Formats: sequence, structure tokens, C-alpha cells
Amino acid sequence: MARPCYIELPAADIAASKAFYARAFGWTLADFGPTYAATTTGDVDIGLQGDASEAPAAPLPVIQVDDLEAALAAVTEAGGIVVRPIFGFPGGRRFQFRDPHGNELAVMQAE
Repeated sequence: MARPCYIELPAADIAASKAFYARAFGWTLADFGPTYAATTTGDVDIGLQGDASEAPAAPLPVIQVDDLEAALAAVTEAGGIVVRPIFGFPGGRRFQFRDPHGNELAVMQAE
């Protein structure tokens, strides 16, 4: 089953971004290193990427799948362009792609 599970946002100032979302929505964001923080509700979570070299240019929807390699093959066969091959991160593995209209998305498989 594939389902949207995460949205990653660029955040040049992690502390300020965490403070904003805590104040505006009451969210608690866990730190995953000095340049990354995220909600950990287990529903559709929000990640804040403070490393400019890793941050998406726009909000990055993430789709969770059971078989990452099968999803990579399906995305490629459907015309998607892989812009970041499979890589590991705390919690699993993922890849990023652009759809035929230029939208960037990620696909992840949890550990």
C-alpha cells in the first residue's frame, strides 16, 4: 500500500521554525541532528530540513511504500525522473523523483 506519510520543508533556521510551529499549532518537533527536526506522530508528519545542501526547494511530499525497489521501478517505468537515488536515513530508505510535470516527491520504506 502506498500512502502520503510525510512532508519535508526547507528551514534555514531550525530553532525559529520549531518555535513557530510550536506556537502556531502546538507541535512538538524532535531533533534528528543539528539541522533536522520532525514531528513524530506516526500520521502525516512534518520534517524541517535546515541543511541548505539537503533542503528541498519546495515542500517535499513523501509517499510510504512496502517495497522501495518495486516503487522505484514503477516510478521509472511511468516516466518519473529519479533525482536522488535510494539512500538511507534514520528510520528507513528513500529516493526522490520528479513527475512528468516537474513536481518533486520522495518515496520511502520504513525500517
